[in-house]
Amino acid sequence: MALFELRGIRKSFGSNLVLDGVDLDLEQGSFTTIIGRSGSGKSVLLKSIVGLQLTDAGSVTFDGVNATAAGESAFRTLRRRVGMLFQNSALFDSMTVADNVAYGLREQRLMDEDAIEQRVEESLTLVQLPGTQKMSPNELSGGMRKRVSLARAIAMRPEVVLYDEPTEGLDPVNVTRVYRVLEALRAQLEITTIVVTHNMEAAFRHSERIVLLNHGKIMADGSPAEMRASHDELIASFARASFSAVERAAGAGA
Repeated sequence: MALFELRGIRKSFGSNLVLDGVDLDLEQGSFTTIIGRSGSGKSVLLKSIVGLQLTDAGSVTFDGVNATAAGESAFRTLRRRVGMLFQNSALFDSMTVADNVAYGLREQRLMDEDAIEQRVEESLTLVQLPGTQKMSPNELSGGMRKRVSLARAIAMRPEVVLYDEPTEGLDPVNVTRVYRVLEALRAQLEITTIVVTHNMEAAFRHSERIVLLNHGKIMADGSPAEMRASHDELIASFARASFSAVERAAGAGA
């Protein structure tokens, strides 16, 4: 049984059909990336997985429980086991880095202050930002803010982390750094990883599985190698975009 089972997910905004009967299984411990053109429904699907976006039809089953049928209480329970990292990082500029990372722990009263301090230190070390506890978010670079936001998500020790454009606006060095952190977290904490991104090079380099959404439907679903081997022109266009500038230059000179 998959950790997540999505069946027949449909969502419209007025006359705009965004998701059109999506079926998707997500296995525990996997690293899946959802790609597609702008407006193809990627972020809506990500939010639907955890009940932050109500769907018009279909069901989300998590760890054997049909959360859609059970209602909002089931989604609240689900979200305690799922961390989320969204595009703008959503850090509180009035708080220190430490207080940002500790926010969820304090809100849910999961541990005492000594334990929270230790968890914050561990989480910042995991994202390669030790010793930044007393800094404020406005002292950080864009890449560092992304990693602090990730530290806040993993401080709750989730089983799953959803990433919506985790490297948006970052330079290539920071893109690589963030993805290395994602891979390390998956290895060390056994986190199930689900990423939405427009960065094809990173998607094809780091994912085990790629799901391509197009016009609200899953157009392709497979490993990076399988996607690159496809003769479908839409799939091939995304695969071509996955090659780095160095690889493209080498191919042109061959």
